[in-house]
Amino acid sequence: MRAWRFAAAIAAVAAVLEAYRLVPVNNTTVALSLLLAILAISARWGLAEATAASIVAMLGFNYFFLPPVGKFTVADPQNWVALLAFLVTAVTASQLAVRAQRRAAEAEARRIESERLYELVQGMMLRGTAVGTIREFVHKVVQVFGCAGAAFYYRPGQEIVRTGPETKPVSDHDLMAAAEVDEASLDAAAGVATAPVSFGGRTLGSLALVGALPSEHIVRAIANLVAIAIERARAVEDASHAEAARQGEALKAALLDSLAHDIKTPLTSIKAAVTGLLSAPDAPAQELLSIINEEADRLNRLAAEVIEMARIEAGRLHLEKSPVRAERLVEAALADLAPALEGRPVAVEIAEGLPEAQADPELILRAVKQFVENAAKYSPAGAPISVNAKLENGKIVIGVADRGPGIEENERFRIFEKFYRGRRHRYETKGTGMGLAIAKGIVEAHGERIWVESEPGQGSVFYLSLAVNGGGR
Repeated sequence: MRAWRFAAAIAAVAAVLEAYRLVPVNNTTVALSLLLAILAISARWGLAEATAASIVAMLGFNYFFLPPVGKFTVADPQNWVALLAFLVTAVTASQLAVRAQRRAAEAEARRIESERLYELVQGMMLRGTAVGTIREFVHKVVQVFGCAGAAFYYRPGQEIVRTGPETKPVSDHDLMAAAEVDEASLDAAAGVATAPVSFGGRTLGSLALVGALPSEHIVRAIANLVAIAIERARAVEDASHAEAARQGEALKAALLDSLAHDIKTPLTSIKAAVTGLLSAPDAPAQELLSIINEEADRLNRLAAEVIEMARIEAGRLHLEKSPVRAERLVEAALADLAPALEGRPVAVEIAEGLPEAQADPELILRAVKQFVENAAKYSPAGAPISVNAKLENGKIVIGVADRGPGIEENERFRIFEKFYRGRRHRYETKGTGMGLAIAKGIVEAHGERIWVESEPGQGSVFYLSLAVNGGGR
């Protein structure tokens, strides 16, 4: 095929030379006609054919038209210059024509690739999970770009998705290695392209194409597109999970609220009956009724905790803030818990000149009581408890310290979760695991912090902060 084109190009130049031998014209007309023929050859077949035609045209022009005619010698030196200029012009024009043709072909190829990329974008507007999006993408990219096969390594799920039987040249190891590099790799000879896929500095995996390959910048564009599609699918998936979790929490809060009220109604009647029976002089009955009374109090507290937790989770905790003094909160908490603190030394330290706090007195009192109750519950009998209040970084900080066993470091971040109880005490100490979660909800509803500092074997200190009255946000 190539030899035929060379023969045709030479024949075309020969035809022009023969035509002007029969029709007498000046040499300038012959030269321009040969140049036009060479330009047509370069546009039609390429640079190599045009160069061959230029040499034949130069030799024929010299032999048939430059004196002495019929010889390859040139008598006039000016004709040598004209002959050389003709050859250079012919070759240069051929090169320019071929270059323009090549650029036009490249522009057309880019246009086609852009159209395919746009088609791929339209096909990637999918819904579903990240893995589902990857499966659809692998099939779509083969369909749109005409590749023999494609493969994708999804790093977060350690999953490899392939399509087409021709992805065997790319092994699992090659895909995993491609995810660790920064640049795409395109081997046109082997017909294999690989590219890392990342989003926001986080590696998602790698892409491989086999067979007819698009250009390198299109391979990178495809990798960027699939990264965006995966993140979009993950965002939709996370939003769906968050909405389901929110609805589940709302339902759970409603159920807890309803259950708590159903428990509290009969407890009120039991409590009233037991209180009346306690006035009877029968000693055995007195002992049993005292037990009933204590358990009724315990169930009542449980119901109150459930109601409070349901309100916090449902966002129905209404604050009625007013100025309150830290020493009043501490005194009220210790007075309410006096029976539980009997026989246990309690040290109270309130900083002098401490300003008033801006808070809901009833709710914050419940949080402080929870701190003191926990300290009494988890400390050995007779171990001291200390309560302090001070001004720190523009906040009033109330702390309750115990001499208990302390909290393991890996449990501290979970100690304020609802229903969570420390591994060491979950079977030894009575409780629901909601007290600290309620305290956390109360404090955070005020826009403040609650935290714990602890050292195993040395005890724990629970803190909460309050805004200073008149200095809040």
